[in-house]
Amino acid sequence: MSTKVLGQTGVMLPELAFGTWQYNGTADTLRRTVETGGIFLDTAERYGNEPLVGTAIKGIRDRVFIATKVSAEHFRYNDVLKAAEGSLRALGTDHIDLYQLHWPNDTVPVEETMSAMEHLVDAGKVRFIGVSRFPVSLLKKAKVALHKHKIVAHQLSYSLVDRDVEPDVLPYCRADGITVLAFSPLGRRPQSVLNSDSRGALDRISKETGKTKVQIALNWCLCKEQVIPITTASSIAHVEENWGAVGWRLSPEHVRLLNESISFQRRGRMEQAARRLARRVLRLLGRR
Repeated sequence: MSTKVLGQTGVMLPELAFGTWQYNGTADTLRRTVETGGIFLDTAERYGNEPLVGTAIKGIRDRVFIATKVSAEHFRYNDVLKAAEGSLRALGTDHIDLYQLHWPNDTVPVEETMSAMEHLVDAGKVRFIGVSRFPVSLLKKAKVALHKHKIVAHQLSYSLVDRDVEPDVLPYCRADGITVLAFSPLGRRPQSVLNSDSRGALDRISKETGKTKVQIALNWCLCKEQVIPITTASSIAHVEENWGAVGWRLSPEHVRLLNESISFQRRGRMEQAARRLARRVLRLLGRR
């Protein structure tokens, strides 16, 4: 099976992760996903389905790499530890492979949060530390706050139609040896990529490669260094189509064609800063 290394850990993972955000499948489907090779499962405290994931991996925990996330409202030191214990119980395991900070929280000093994360690693309850949706400025602060361990993964939105992270976050992660876990690799909605292909690039490449449009869009992410897409796994048929995206690469010409043909979103720095400020205000008001 084709693999990519997790950060600078030396741990090799499948080229696809399978996520459970808004998952509407069964524990049996998740277990069958693992049996097909989908051993990298991503969940979160906020998703409310850690117990379902725990059921799916019961008896095969040693074969699975589990990533979960602590909610931003639990970034105080003791709250991080408590949340981790809750996730461990829900997942039915004694350790979390990748524990991630789900969203930036400017109301809690990042030094306090990272101290708790390091404590969990030292205690053997977490193997690796990750973050999600962090701008470069906060990534740098979080890095400095860590004394013994490193951030090995950064989960963020990245796809053919959402390339906000290309100017700064992606290059920073590449230079610092951080794996990018790309959620929504097909866009926010299933039709996002298809609706942005007014020039028919996906049709042309599909005919030339014999791959589906979904597989092509996922492979575009895989062509990026240190990027692992997080796909959905609600049905085995969907899982099998996703697996068709790995083990090969688009040609440079195909990548160029997609880059030039697919309409994509890239917010400016001012807009991104404004969105972060709005989230901070909502958090201070207790609404997020």
